[in-house]
Parts: sequence; C-alpha cells; structure tokens
Amino acid sequence: MENIVRHRYIWFLISLLVIIPGLVFLLIPGGGLRPSIDFSGGALWEFQFPDRQRSDLSTDDITRIFVAQGFEGAVVQLSDVTVQGKTLPAALVRTKALDPNKGEEQQRTILADLQAKYGPTTRREQVQSVGATVSQESTRSAVIAVLGASAAILIYLTLAFRKAPHPIRYGVCAIVAMLHDVLVVLGVAAILGYFFGLEVDALFLTALLTIISFSVHDTIVVFDRVRENLINRRAGESFDEIVNHSIVQTLPRSINTQLTSLFTLTALLLFGGASIRNFVLVLLIGLVSGTYSSIFNAAQLLVVWENQEWRRWFGRGDSAATA
Repeated sequence: MENIVRHRYIWFLISLLVIIPGLVFLLIPGGGLRPSIDFSGGALWEFQFPDRQRSDLSTDDITRIFVAQGFEGAVVQLSDVTVQGKTLPAALVRTKALDPNKGEEQQRTILADLQAKYGPTTRREQVQSVGATVSQESTRSAVIAVLGASAAILIYLTLAFRKAPHPIRYGVCAIVAMLHDVLVVLGVAAILGYFFGLEVDALFLTALLTIISFSVHDTIVVFDRVRENLINRRAGESFDEIVNHSIVQTLPRSINTQLTSLFTLTALLLFGGASIRNFVLVLLIGLVSGTYSSIFNAAQLLVVWENQEWRRWFGRGDSAATA
C-alpha cells in the first residue's frame, strides 16, 4: 500500500508553489482581479433583426464584432421582442462604457458591421449607461455568506465526528482545505487576468461558491472513512497508518466521481460558447484543486495536528500527540 501520508510535506510544498505566485499577482501593482462590467458598470445596447430568425444569430459572432471595436468582455444575450404585434429576434449587449471621444463612431461602426452580417438591423434606443449588477454590497454579502458557511461547517463536522478523538480538528482542517481552494482559484484568476485579460464577473462569484461545496463534500468523504477506521482500529495501528489507509480506500471513489464532472466541464469549455467559458474554466480549476486539497492537504493536516509536529519545527521536544 502506497504511503501517501509519509510525503505530506511534499504535498504541502506543491500547494504553496501554486498559491504563492497567485498571491504575488493579486498584490503586485497592475495585478489583482480584473472586474468585468458586472462589477464596474458600462453600457447597454439593444439591436433588432427584422429579416432574421433567432436561430440565425450567433452570440460568438456578435461578440467578435464588439471586440473588434475595443469592447473586450462584451456580454451578449439573445431574446425576442414584440414590435407592433410582430415578434423579432433581438440582441441585448452589455459592454464597458463608451469612449467619450469616439463613442459615436463606435456605434456607427458596430451597427454597420451587424448590418453587413445580418442584413437590416435597428438599434432600438440610444446606448444606455448602466450601473454594476454586482455591487460592493452584494460582494460583501457573499463574503459574509462564506464566513457563515465556514462556521456552520465547523459546527456540523464537530458534531458529526463527536465520537472520534478531537472532533473539532476535522472541521478546522476542512475549512483550511476550503480556503486553499479559494486562494488557488483567486490566484489563478489574477494570473490569467494579468496575461490574458480574464475578467471576474457574477458567474465567477457563483463558480467560487460552487467550488467551496465541491471541496467540503470531498473532504467529508475522506474524513468519514478516517472516523470509521478509528472506530475499528487494530492494536498497534498508528494514526498515520489509519489516515493513509483511509485515503487509499477513498482515492478511487474521489477520482472517479470528479472525473465525471471533469469530462462534462471540459466538453462545455470546448463547445459551450464564449459566454460561459470563463465560468467553466474557473469550475475546472476549482474541481482539480478541491480534489487535491481533500486528499493531500486536509487529511495530512489531521496527521500534523495529531502528532503536534510543530514541536519539532520550533525545537520544543518530541511530536507526541497529547492534545
């Protein structure tokens, strides 16, 4: 049986090698997360296509027309509108604010490009200036929700593992693994934003909250097997051996379960269109990170805590487990 626990400091080092560059890009001048128009506000365009069917329109093609005029990150939504009793296909486009110096030229060029591709095209109204759909208050509420969820997870796991020695440790280690995944996703988003212009929008916030649930669920699967093996502990079996045996038992299930999601998300990333590409990419990163942290961080932290290994780090004697 492979001794995964014995290499725990290698797993911790791998996590640090992923997290630290992301933190650097989060903090350096010119770095950090790039807010999309969902956070910063922008302009709202509405177009109608009287000679077309909705199926003739393509969000990717419309997005490319806007990008060519400097509106990176344009969000296109197709719909139908009723004009004088007739249903017409329409496109609602959300972009960053117009350039004050050449806004009129941008509007004329985009309208001409749409007409060249789709035939007669009308702009229903003047381009409207709109505020951010995800305000600071909403973001603050999401942070509070994460903190509240962390407290609930700590209480739940402490009660669920109350028959195991030191039950509070399971909750704390699960939260640490969850924070690991949050830092990985934020760091990678900062790196991708710095080099490739990836922007953080409302879907990013949704993906981040989804990743947290993925991470905690997978961690609980591993911890539950640790608890069962502790109850059926053989004479002379160390805590390290129990955790390692539990990881090996749950490893196939964890990998197989996550692979099904991985295949689905990969298909969406390749064929799902530009509007959800960043959302799917963030979910993929979080899925891989959550699986890794559950096996190679959360469970390993239990061993470090049980053995009180920090005593050796600071030269305070043996790492006997006494608390």
